[in-house]
Amino acid sequence: MHLLTRLSLFFGAVLVLASCKNTPPTNLASESLIPKPVSVTATGDAFELTSETILVGDAAFAVLADSIARATGFDLKFTEEASPKSGIFLTLDSVDQDLGQEGYTLVIEEDKITIKANAPAGVFYGAQTLLQLISKPGEQNKILIPTGTIRDYPKYEWRGSMLDVSRHFISVADVKRYIDLISHYKMNVLHLHLTDDQGWRIEIKSWPNLAVHGGVTQVGGGKGGYYTQEDYKGIVAHAASRFVTIVPEIDMPSHINAALAAYGSLNNPDTKFPKEGNYMGPAETRGIVDGNSKPTDLYTGMEVGWSTLSLSKPATLQFVNDVIRELAEITPGPYLHIGGDEAHVTKKEEYIKFINHFTEIVKANNKTMIGWEEIAQADIDGNVIAQHWASEKHAAEAAAKGAKIIMSPSKKVYLDMQYDSTTRIGLHWVGYIEVDDSYNWDPTTRVEGITRENVLGVEAPLWAETVVNMTDIEYMAFPRLIGVAEIGWSPAEGRNWEEYKIRLGKHGRHMEGLAIDFYRSPKVNWSN
Repeated sequence: MHLLTRLSLFFGAVLVLASCKNTPPTNLASESLIPKPVSVTATGDAFELTSETILVGDAAFAVLADSIARATGFDLKFTEEASPKSGIFLTLDSVDQDLGQEGYTLVIEEDKITIKANAPAGVFYGAQTLLQLISKPGEQNKILIPTGTIRDYPKYEWRGSMLDVSRHFISVADVKRYIDLISHYKMNVLHLHLTDDQGWRIEIKSWPNLAVHGGVTQVGGGKGGYYTQEDYKGIVAHAASRFVTIVPEIDMPSHINAALAAYGSLNNPDTKFPKEGNYMGPAETRGIVDGNSKPTDLYTGMEVGWSTLSLSKPATLQFVNDVIRELAEITPGPYLHIGGDEAHVTKKEEYIKFINHFTEIVKANNKTMIGWEEIAQADIDGNVIAQHWASEKHAAEAAAKGAKIIMSPSKKVYLDMQYDSTTRIGLHWVGYIEVDDSYNWDPTTRVEGITRENVLGVEAPLWAETVVNMTDIEYMAFPRLIGVAEIGWSPAEGRNWEEYKIRLGKHGRHMEGLAIDFYRSPKVNWSN
């Protein structure tokens, strides 16, 4: 998809993001931008955006120009001009190679705004910053944007969030909205947790009952659901238009009961089914009995670690091969996540064999394997990525074996944790996580033995045991998620809570403009 078409799609989705300002802005450095740019130089004047402002660029930028015009509320005209003297100008320029593939410069002068980048992603991120500076037309029907220069680029390559669509099924439309929101804050990865004990959410054509039966329920016994492969391709395309990479996760060898319930040939006697929380669907949707092997019951509870695959079952590796092959075929991104966490009833020697098998199968499908930090127990190397969530020992071991680390410390960035004891949904098994807690940490000092060279980036998971719909997602993710986005993008030097909470308080109006149902932390003075 063409760069301008991609950007047009995004701008069309955020027409309501502008918010009112009481006084004309003239100090660019005082704007409440999130993530905080690398450098901001203010010049003390303002660019006046009116209905007469011209959008300027190569012919390829015509679609984007139309989208920006709609975002401002004006019927702005587009023109082609090599070196415009006025207007809003977007261009690709390879002069500043230090910006990399995602950096940009945003130069705002009294008569012209220029967004310049080496690559399309940089233009996109520069546009997100500009959108945070655009307010509704004020007196004399004009928008004032403070002048100055922003030079900006990310600290980490990996800046993402994980969305659990297995514990509760999340609609395609809501997943796409979540992509819109995270990309606006310059996050570039959405990790989809597609399978777990409570539901299998992706169609696998060679094993159709995985979704047809394994996807019929969810935590609490609700209807459930799954994505067809066409649905999934639509999500991937939507993400790509916003420079977000989709990372699909099939959690194995534990967290696998939805598959065991679909096919008796996969059932393992080592699985220790919880006493509470099981559910059996209508007879016509029950799992497939293979010979004398009966499928398990469907599960709607919240316990973890009790299910497992078995290498002694002839069908197991065929199942793994088929699932990874089909998922790789419909995933253009370079990564596949195999889970690997909380395999409490899987014998350690078998667990290690499983992870080694997964590594080879993922590699054979031309993807890079990611797994939760427990995979450090297997024969991993620098070709594998480990995701830290709980065990510092396993995370450090993975780094020592050469694996890059995604930092997702549960005590800091698990978005399903309650803010405090009054939070209407969520859990607190690692404690309560207020907005300052999720912001006050550094990926390079969090775990002894893991340094900057080991860290690929940051990711904030949102598990869905208690999260049912988009309102719940927004309430638990925001504003903690945008603080994590800043950790991933902005320099650590000078980043501190006391400054950030002031900027966040002012930024609340922007989140209102985006119609985000965010948590208004009492630790932040939210501007009216």
